[in-house]
Amino acid sequence: MRDTYVLSGARLATMEAEGSYGLVEDGAIAIQGDEILWCGARGALPDTYAACPSTDLNGRLVTPGFIDCHTHIVFGGDRAGEFEMRLEGASYEEVAKAGGGIVSTVTATRAASLDALVTGALPRLDALIAEGVSTVEVKSGYGLDRETELNMLRAARRLAEHRDVTVKTTFLGAHAVPADYAGRADAYLDEVCLPTLRAAHAEGLVDAVDGFCEGIAFSAAQIAKVFDVAAELGLPVKLHAEQLSHQGGTKLAAERGALSVDHVEYATEADARAMAASGSVAVLLPGAFYTIRETQVPPVAEFRMHGVPMALATDCNPGSSPLTSLLLTLNMGCTLFRLTPEEALAGVTRNAARALGMQDRGRIAPGLRADLAVWDVSRPAELAYRIGFNPLYARVMGGKMEVRT
Repeated sequence: MRDTYVLSGARLATMEAEGSYGLVEDGAIAIQGDEILWCGARGALPDTYAACPSTDLNGRLVTPGFIDCHTHIVFGGDRAGEFEMRLEGASYEEVAKAGGGIVSTVTATRAASLDALVTGALPRLDALIAEGVSTVEVKSGYGLDRETELNMLRAARRLAEHRDVTVKTTFLGAHAVPADYAGRADAYLDEVCLPTLRAAHAEGLVDAVDGFCEGIAFSAAQIAKVFDVAAELGLPVKLHAEQLSHQGGTKLAAERGALSVDHVEYATEADARAMAASGSVAVLLPGAFYTIRETQVPPVAEFRMHGVPMALATDCNPGSSPLTSLLLTLNMGCTLFRLTPEEALAGVTRNAARALGMQDRGRIAPGLRADLAVWDVSRPAELAYRIGFNPLYARVMGGKMEVRT
C-alpha cells in the first residue's frame, strides 16, 4: 500500500477502554498519511501490510500523543520577581501595590507585539513538544482589551505555523476585571469582553469560550451572559470553576453542556452528578494547586463514583502555574490528588481529547489520527512514577515520526 508503513515490536497502551491502559503486547500499528489504519498484536498483522516498510521499536511503549488541554502559554513578561517577594515575606497586598499579580502580566502582554508574543511562547511550547505533546490548548485572557485579546489568539494560531503541533484556541476575555473597570464587571463584559468575542469569532480565531467564575473574578450570572453569546455563535464552552471557593460555576457549566470544568477543588458531589449527566470533563490542574499551596483537594472519589472523566493539564501560566512539563503533571496528579497512573495517563490522552471536543485523537485505534509518543520505558506507570526524567524516544505527529536526539 502506497505511503503506508508499520511500527512493530511495541507495547501499545491504546487507552481504548475506561479503567484500562488497553495494553497490547508485541503490538504493531499500520499508518498511512496521518491516519492509523490498523493496530493490534504483531502476529495478527494482516498480509496487506507485509510488504510495507516497517520499523521495529524493540519493545518500547507507545501511547497516544499527549494532549495539554488547559494552558495560558501566550503572555508577556514573567512573575519571578513577585514569586521571590512572596518567599521573602511580602503579602499579596504588598505584591499587588508593587505592580505584581495579574496586573503585571496584563501590562506586559499589552506592551508586547504579536511577534513578541509568538517568540515568547515558543520555548514554552517546545518544552511541551519535547515530552510527546501533539495537541495543546491556548487561552487568551491577559489582554482584557480588544486588540490584545485578539493578538493573543492570533499568536496562538501562529504557533502551529512554527511548530508541528495542533493548537486549539480558547477565548478567555472573562478572566479578570481590568483596573480601568474596577468595580464595573458588567460594564467590562458588555463594552469589551463580549464585543471582542464576536470580533475574534468573525476573524476565525476561536475554538471555544472560557471564563473564570470565582469571587475575585466573575459570578455565575455574569458568566452566563458570556455563555449566551458563545451559544449564539455556535461555540462550545468550558469554565474555570470552584478553584478557590464554591461559586456555583460547575452547576452552570454542566447546565450549558460544557466540554470541561477546570480546577474544581471546591466542587461537591452534587457538582459531580451534574457533570456526569452533562458529559463534562473535570480538568485537574495540580500545578496551580501546588504553586498556591492549596489544601482543598478536588473530589476525585466523587468523580470516580459518578463516572466523571478526569483530565490533567499543566495550566501553564506566569502566575499560579509556571509549569511546562506534562510528565511532571502526571506525577503531581498521582502524588497530590491520588490518581492512579492509569487515570493520569488517560488524563493526558483520552480524556484530554474529550475536554477539547476532539474525537479523532487520544487513543490508538483504526481511523484515528496518527499522533503517537514512543517511550523508552517498560511499563506505562513509569511515565507518572519518575520525576524530572524524560524517556521520550520518538514523537509521531500526523503520521510523521521524529526520533528524539
